[in-house]
Amino acid sequence: MRRASSEESAFPLFRRGLFLSAVDGRDEANHFVELLARPIFVPVWMFLLELGAIRASVERGFSLPGKAQTEKAAGALFPRSFRKQYPEAVRGEGCFIFTADGRKILDACGGAAVVSIGYGVKSVARAIAEQSCTLPYAHSSHFSTRPAAEFAERLLALAPTKFRDSADGPGRVFLTSGGSEATETALKICRQYFLERGQPQRTQFISRQQSYHGATLGALALSGNVKRRAPFLPLLQDWSHIVPCYCYRCPLDLHYPECGVACADDLAKQIAAIGPEKIAAFFVEPISGATLGAAAPPPEYLPRIAEICRQNDILLVADEVMTGLGHTGKNFAVDHWGIQPDIILAGKGLASGYAPLGAVIVTGRIAAAIERGSGSLLHGFTYSAHPVSAAAGLAVLDYLEQNNLVASVESKGAELRAALAPLCESPIVGDIRGMGLLLGIEFVRDAKTREPFDSALNVASRVYDAALRRGVLTYPIQGCATHFESSADVFSSSAPSVASSLSSIKPPASSFQNGDHILLAPPFTISNDEIQLLATALRDAIDEVYRSCSAGAPSVVPFWKGGNSPA
Repeated sequence: MRRASSEESAFPLFRRGLFLSAVDGRDEANHFVELLARPIFVPVWMFLLELGAIRASVERGFSLPGKAQTEKAAGALFPRSFRKQYPEAVRGEGCFIFTADGRKILDACGGAAVVSIGYGVKSVARAIAEQSCTLPYAHSSHFSTRPAAEFAERLLALAPTKFRDSADGPGRVFLTSGGSEATETALKICRQYFLERGQPQRTQFISRQQSYHGATLGALALSGNVKRRAPFLPLLQDWSHIVPCYCYRCPLDLHYPECGVACADDLAKQIAAIGPEKIAAFFVEPISGATLGAAAPPPEYLPRIAEICRQNDILLVADEVMTGLGHTGKNFAVDHWGIQPDIILAGKGLASGYAPLGAVIVTGRIAAAIERGSGSLLHGFTYSAHPVSAAAGLAVLDYLEQNNLVASVESKGAELRAALAPLCESPIVGDIRGMGLLLGIEFVRDAKTREPFDSALNVASRVYDAALRRGVLTYPIQGCATHFESSADVFSSSAPSVASSLSSIKPPASSFQNGDHILLAPPFTISNDEIQLLATALRDAIDEVYRSCSAGAPSVVPFWKGGNSPA
């Protein structure tokens, strides 16, 4: 039997000692530290420290694999696109991602509005490591855990007052692995809530055209993103969609404020046509996500939506997977308008990308109906309330609070808007919109008429590519200038829902593809210099794309036909 070398035997001991010494109150750690402090061991542990640092550097990726090795490893992974070469990310620090080919990229979109506290926060990594060593997993049908319970309590404390203080008692939080799972959970909770109340006929859900609520089939049925739905329409529930609140391209050809937010009244028309007794809930993004590029509503819109739901005893579900926990400068975007939904969905920024985590926050009224009724929610996931993800969420909350980051988003957002303002001088920039550090930039062929580019030009992805070459990552998407129909246009006594009516509409294919924009959602820690770097890179990238389009550059293949887009 081969005897272990001194290096092989020392490293496990050294690593164990370093980890234990990071955890307070452990006798084994104290003993280890005292042992290393003896003079005879000083040369040994100094050597190990140096060797350990070198080894850690290798593990972190400073010693880069060869191209052939990287491509071979990536070959087993099912990619987003088989026609795209993805750079290998090896490290993150602050607002930057470092790649294997030596690039340093400013993550101006937080991945997908996920990374809020930046990369490389050691307190979060320590919390994950410690929880993994203590208890990495416990199934929620057998056990509860302290991290999950504490995270739920703290998240509930951040929600609007209705969730904490009501005649039915405080609300509850169901923890998931992300936003799509949160949407699926909310659908089931809404359904079971009305079953508990003796209203089994409430099986219909309403959302908005050009919305996005997740990739799973229930969430996709709710979503109004035409391109993402199209391949899977035969698999989706026939639920209804009203027109979006999108003032830049009003689907009703009206103008605010003279319109009286008629887009909100489209919900009332839809409810009347279907029958309020058949509807369980209305799902809404308070500020649209990537699909409409951070389109924010006027002040009257969401209060009117909430009033319509109350009048018809329909649950209001606020999808804050993208906006929640600070991206707009408030804990939740609904706080800007003071509305009190019945359910809030959260995800993405809950753990800032350090672990998969989502949440469904329900009011006491909903929780009490299930508790006093059947007493059991017939739903769950293998990784519901995962203790390591919950520990990551707690550490992210600590970091946000200790550094006052949510409160800083409003001023950082104003600074970013000011830095981006000169972009409006570009002939192809039609609109810059959003709130806080969740912003969208829409590109048009003609800024005066708001005519969109033909989808074949794939302008959003060309801006993405040009910005990436300048070291800035954005989130591109197409389809914001899509074909809209209001319930008033497509409803008749024989039409059971707008969704079924829309399925028979055959507009030109381009009407479902045109409209280009990028989404920006940088970490809340972004600095003044980094904001200027972002603005300069976008200015140059947009100018490059404008000049190429003006010169009649050949069309490129759009991403939905295998082109270059990460959206």
